[in-house]
Amino acid sequence: MNLQAIMPNVMDYTDKLQTAVISTLQMFLISGIFTLIFGFIFGILLIVTNSDGIAPNKVVYYIVTIVTNFFRAIPFVILLIFLIPFTRIIVGTSIGVTGAIVPLVFGATPFFTRQVESVLASVDPGKIEAARAMGCSVPDIIFRVYLAEAVPDLWRAITITAISLIGLTTMAGAVGAGGIGSFAINYGQNLHHQDVVNVCVVILLIFVTVLQTVGNLLARKTTNRKIFAKKVTL
Repeated sequence: MNLQAIMPNVMDYTDKLQTAVISTLQMFLISGIFTLIFGFIFGILLIVTNSDGIAPNKVVYYIVTIVTNFFRAIPFVILLIFLIPFTRIIVGTSIGVTGAIVPLVFGATPFFTRQVESVLASVDPGKIEAARAMGCSVPDIIFRVYLAEAVPDLWRAITITAISLIGLTTMAGAVGAGGIGSFAINYGQNLHHQDVVNVCVVILLIFVTVLQTVGNLLARKTTNRKIFAKKVTL
């Protein structure tokens, strides 16, 4: 197969394509780690501190809710611009991979927070009450009941968020962050090289397929495990 004949422009920019792929992976992995950490923290806080939670706290609940709703309501492209001053303060630049991390975290965390909240809200209330009756502390209930019982659904939520984050990294690349989005626009659309755009679409499709496959596998592996029965033995 003669790749030069099939995608001549892609072959001319192979080095730049490799750099773009690496940049996208860097944005995805770094922002993904922070998104998981903050998303879990805020999602758990929303469940634990709501009026029906195991540790009700109106102040904490409403603060987290307002902040989450605020950043969810802003389209990501506008969020990129809105956070430029803050991003410069935090990381010293608002462009490139480094400059994209902050807005990516702010863009993905509210989405994942609501995913975590929704998953934990579906945990059987009877198991929570049983744990409370047996004298479990709040941390025990969070880790041994909420998180343990929701493992399969949490993997699905992580998968959905990861795929969404891939899309956000592409959008960030379109406005100066680098990565596949930037490559597709600068060397594909702007130069009218359709083969470059096509290859970028295929690469993104591969990313999404791998994430979805791994996520489905992990969700299936953890489904129907008697985690509660094994861990809550008080």
